[in-house]
Amino acid sequence: MINKIAPSVAHALQGLRDNQTLLIGGFGTAGIPDELIDGLIAVAREHRVQGLTVVNNNAGNGESGLAALLQTGCVRKVICSFPRQADSYVFDGLYRSGKLELELVPQGNLAERIRAAGAGIGAFFSPTGFGTELAKHSDGSPKETREINGRMYVLEHPIHADIALIKAERGDRWGNLTYRKAARNFGPVMATAAKCTIASVHEVVELGSLDPESIVTPGIFVSHVVQVPRVATQGGGFKKEA
Repeated sequence: MINKIAPSVAHALQGLRDNQTLLIGGFGTAGIPDELIDGLIAVAREHRVQGLTVVNNNAGNGESGLAALLQTGCVRKVICSFPRQADSYVFDGLYRSGKLELELVPQGNLAERIRAAGAGIGAFFSPTGFGTELAKHSDGSPKETREINGRMYVLEHPIHADIALIKAERGDRWGNLTYRKAARNFGPVMATAAKCTIASVHEVVELGSLDPESIVTPGIFVSHVVQVPRVATQGGGFKKEA
C-alpha cells in the first residue's frame, strides 16, 4: 500500500546530506513551508550539515524561515531572483562578509530553469539578461549566446535539486496535492525538479476526495507529505480567532 504520509519532518528529511541543492518554495511571505524549514534547521544542526545550495525566489525575511536557515551557517550558496528587500538583513550581512555566495537569476529564468529540470530539457535560450552581467557565469566567463529570428538569446541550464520543500493545502496518502491561491507559486515546478519532494499540507484527505481535475501536483512527483497546523502568517493569511 502506497502511503507517503511522514510521521514528522525529521523522518522526511532523513536523506539530507552535505553539499546538496535544495529548492524551497515561497514568494515573499506567501507559500513558505515554514514548518519544513524549521525541521530542516533542526536536522542540519543535529547532523552538522554543511555546504548547502538553496534555491528560492527571495533570500529570507527578518530572522525566521529561510533567514533563520542562513543564520545556521549550513548554506554555502543562494540562487534567487530577489535577494534584497527591507528585512533581508541576514542575507545582506552574510553576503557582504563573504560568508555566502549569490547567483542572481531573473525571475522568469529562475522559474523556467526549474521547470526545465522537471521536463528533462537539457538547456534553453532566453532573451532575458542578454548584454548584461547576468549573461555571465559565476566565474565571469560569458554564457553562450545565439541570434534567433533577429533577436539575441542567452543559453540557460536547468536547476536540478536533491530535495524540494514546498507548501500545499491538501494532500492524500499517494502524494497528490492541491494549493491555496498565491501559496501555489513555485511549488508545482519545484516538485518536478527534485529527487525527493517533501510537501507540507494543512489537510490530509482520503483517496478519491480530491477531484482529479483539481490536482495540481500528481503524487508521482512527491516523496513525503507532512501535515502541519494552520497558523497566521506575516502577510495576512489565516487570521487568529479574536
